[in-house]
Formats: sequence, structure tokens, C-alpha cells
Amino acid sequence: MQARDRVYEVLGTVMDPEIPTLSVLDLGMITNVQVSDDGVRVRLLPTFVSCPATSYIRANIKEALARSGFPNSEVEMETELSWSSDRVTDRGRQLLEAFGLGAPVQIDGMLDLAAIESVACPHCGSANTSMQSMFGSTLCRSIHYCNDCRQGFERFKPL
Repeated sequence: MQARDRVYEVLGTVMDPEIPTLSVLDLGMITNVQVSDDGVRVRLLPTFVSCPATSYIRANIKEALARSGFPNSEVEMETELSWSSDRVTDRGRQLLEAFGLGAPVQIDGMLDLAAIESVACPHCGSANTSMQSMFGSTLCRSIHYCNDCRQGFERFKPL
């Protein structure tokens, strides 16, 4: 296995502190990995510019790389791009649904209110749902209710 592939494998074990079922790779937070004789450089794209978990995630990446034989690593913040929920991988979307948190729909850069309101229930799959609040336990989530299975649920908002 190439060192770069091994680094990606390690990054797949670094979980998001708010949604511990998703790794930084599942969330599309890694924009580049470089491996050289000097060490590893990882570019990290936060889901929000002011995300309070960024320093925690950076430390977890460095610690995971060190434990896996990459003691010299840098985690740089990506400043050229903005994170979008479209970056969540298909695997990440499946994990969100299994976690009971509705996955964001693909918006391809065009967000409208229907993309936030129209959502299938992650518990029963019904589209007979209604949004109860634009904001959930975190800014990136909204709160919904399923009129068929009568379960409330949060959904990762499309951004």
C-alpha cells in the first residue's frame, strides 16, 4: 500500500465530534493529502468557517497519523474552497440515515426552501414529513416530524 493511500485510510478513522458515525472523509472535509520525506500535509475544509470543533479535529488527525507511523504531519486549513453538503460522500449519506439523521439532498449550488423542507423520514422512508424548525441541535441541522411513523428527527441541512 502506498503511503498516501495509508494516510487516507487513517483519515477514514478520524470521526466528526458532532456526528461520530461520520469520518472527515465521509463529510468531504479533506481536500488534499501530500506525503513526502518531510512528512504528511493534510488540507482540512471545515463545514463552517467558525466551526468550534476545527482545532479538535486537527488534533485528532495529527494524533491518528502519529499513531499510524506518520509522526511529522501538518493539518492546514483549506481557504480556497467553501464546504458544501454536496461534498458528503454516498457512504456518508448512508451512514447519516442509519444514524437516524436525515441526509442532505444534492443541491448542486442551487438552494431553495423546498430542499430544506422536503425530506424523507430516515426511520420509515416516508415523504409525508413536515419541518418543525429550521434549526436543530446545531446550525447545520433542521428538525422534522414524520406524519406516518410519528417520529421526530433531525436532518443535516443542504448547504
